[in-house]
Amino acid sequence: MTTAVQLFHSLPPIASLPTATVPAAKSSAGARNQPASLHVVCASRKGRDDDYHATLKALNSKGRFPRKSLGQHYMLNPEINEQLARAANVEEGDVVLEIGPGTGSLTNVLINSGATVLAIEKDPHMVDLVRERFETTDKFKVLQEDFVKCHIRSHISPILENRKALNVSLIRAKIVSNLPFNISTDVIKLLLPMGDIFSEVVLLLQEETAVRLVELSLRTSEYRPINIFVNFYSEPEYNFRVPRTNFFPQPNVDAAVVTFRLKQAPDYPSVASTKSFFSMVHSAFNGKRKMLRRSLQHICPSNEIERALGDAGLPTTSRPEELTLDDFVKLYNMIAKV
Repeated sequence: MTTAVQLFHSLPPIASLPTATVPAAKSSAGARNQPASLHVVCASRKGRDDDYHATLKALNSKGRFPRKSLGQHYMLNPEINEQLARAANVEEGDVVLEIGPGTGSLTNVLINSGATVLAIEKDPHMVDLVRERFETTDKFKVLQEDFVKCHIRSHISPILENRKALNVSLIRAKIVSNLPFNISTDVIKLLLPMGDIFSEVVLLLQEETAVRLVELSLRTSEYRPINIFVNFYSEPEYNFRVPRTNFFPQPNVDAAVVTFRLKQAPDYPSVASTKSFFSMVHSAFNGKRKMLRRSLQHICPSNEIERALGDAGLPTTSRPEELTLDDFVKLYNMIAKV
């Protein structure tokens, strides 16, 4: 069986780690320009707490090997962690939620930026590791829980209330995380409707997922209800790409950092019920190749769907992949009047 020590010696030297790249700009003709390289000076980072070698040694100290079932891929490049913190504008006095701290490399950057960090970690061995590492600071707390099952409001709200009691101007917390790729969609669905307690969500995601969530492309097979959901609750922004060789173990895909600036309830599109709105959206996409007058006929008769489409300024032959968020909102509100 391959051990963490064996893999440690088989990895490339630290100076060979690639840079992160910003998203390619599009020219007026739609062609992509070459991505600009961000400053990542790995070779000059030797001796830092969370450089390439220190991360692997931390794993070896606990006799740990990354678990595929938990989607564990640890960041080896300290500059990427700093870019994550900068993307969220983390500063003194912030409260930051981190999902899956691993060895604490990103955690360390967040704390050094002045933030108080609440970490949620499923792996008990990693919980012990980061708890020991940050035992001397009062700016860190780690909970051993499965994030997709935990009641995050009950954990973060007392921290924010305590800040208010101390007359600290902080209103909402931030989220900065290097997420396991296999839970990213579930996490996004949980977090984005929490604009009342979180202002920004900065996540390191699988690049394909990042592009699909941010770059709306109508009339494509990639356009799905999650695109409507993301834009309903947030303003997403693709920040930069992270090559796969920055991780241990190396995944089969590249990653990318995305910022979701969360809206608060008054800024949501105007619908009578978000539950029934998204129920309609999902129904529409369940018959993706069908016209909406057919896929939504369980809501009301086809002729009334056609009338609602017309009143919303949409063709009566519209299909779900042709509608923007605003179009779906207009259609929903017109159907509600029927």
